[in-house]
Amino acid sequence: MDPKNAVSPETFALHGAYDTARSEGALKPPLFGTSTFVAGSACELAGWFRQAYGLDTGSPSNPDGLIYSRLVNPNLQIFEERWAKFERADASALCASGMAAISTALLTFCRPGDVVLYSAPVYGGTDYLMTHLLPSFGIWTQAFLVTDTAEQVQTALVEASRKGVVRVVYVESPANPTLALADIPGIVKLCSVADPRPLVVVDSTVLGPVYHRPIEMGADLVIHSATKSIGGHSDLIAGIVSGSTDLVTSIKATRTILGSMSDPNTAWLLCRSLETYKIRVEAAANKAIKVAEFLRRRPEVERLFFPGYMVDPAQIGRYSRQCTGHGSLMSFTVRGGREAAYRVLDGLRIVKLAVSLGSTESLAEHPRTHTHSDVSEDDLDRFGVEEGMIRISVGVEDADDVIDDLKRALDLLA
Repeated sequence: MDPKNAVSPETFALHGAYDTARSEGALKPPLFGTSTFVAGSACELAGWFRQAYGLDTGSPSNPDGLIYSRLVNPNLQIFEERWAKFERADASALCASGMAAISTALLTFCRPGDVVLYSAPVYGGTDYLMTHLLPSFGIWTQAFLVTDTAEQVQTALVEASRKGVVRVVYVESPANPTLALADIPGIVKLCSVADPRPLVVVDSTVLGPVYHRPIEMGADLVIHSATKSIGGHSDLIAGIVSGSTDLVTSIKATRTILGSMSDPNTAWLLCRSLETYKIRVEAAANKAIKVAEFLRRRPEVERLFFPGYMVDPAQIGRYSRQCTGHGSLMSFTVRGGREAAYRVLDGLRIVKLAVSLGSTESLAEHPRTHTHSDVSEDDLDRFGVEEGMIRISVGVEDADDVIDDLKRALDLLA
């Protein structure tokens, strides 16, 4: 196979990081459903362990030989190398879920007394990690609004540094569920002159590298819930974190001890899904634009939240500088608050009432009482997660069928 940089991510997703000759000529990578691997000698196995635990100076990020699937497994290696190509990163680490990827990354670089400065709103599970779990470990956290200017983030950075050393600035962009964009290049610039310099970690699950590449904007690490568009079929749970070889090697060491790695079967499924990843993302985005056009013309819809359809000049500017497409996730608020939103959701038939996003099926939910129900009422108000907000992830069904379904549900409010 050609070196990583010699072919496009789409081609590498089909052929890269795998030698058919090493697997009896199998066209697709087999499932390596084993917990442990046999070594040729005791001395050889001892050398692999020294590499795996970083006991040899200059040892590779992965040991020369396979040992145990908590450390490394061929299916994980293949997917990690293929995904790193998509992300324009040096390396990737596959974890058991998106939250496992976030938690493992933060616990790798933060210690008691350190501070994580993070954008808000974020996914409800991430919010709980920031507001409850990390502080219980003595890792302090402080939020800034994802819509803040670089100057406002600078003020938040100075305030956070009074609590301790800011080790990580964590950004979710576009934010879930408001789809607001952070000023990633501005945040990177701020952190580059800070002493000590915080790592910039970006959760880019909503748009992914098809439409949004934080690594190219200077971010140190990029995280995705691979459950979403990467897996794309609502049949697996996984997370992936990507960045420089040094940073990812440290994360893999933590992953080994925490046991937060993914399993071989999930990695095998992800390799299957990655082959059609870009095609699926683009198809869903093309259908989503039609749905967005429909929603913004409906009198029941007060506001539409969708990348590329922003009304705020700052958000429009961030979208034009940082994104190459709008994706397939949007939120909208209906007149009548929670009761009206529930009526719409309960009236849907093709669009399924379910959490998650980025799948082949269209899914809808009520962020305030579903995915973000563990966020405080005051914070939900401050972040703009309204009672009448509905989040919809557009799938690859016929767009007219999805629109007709939404029309029937919205007509219930008449």
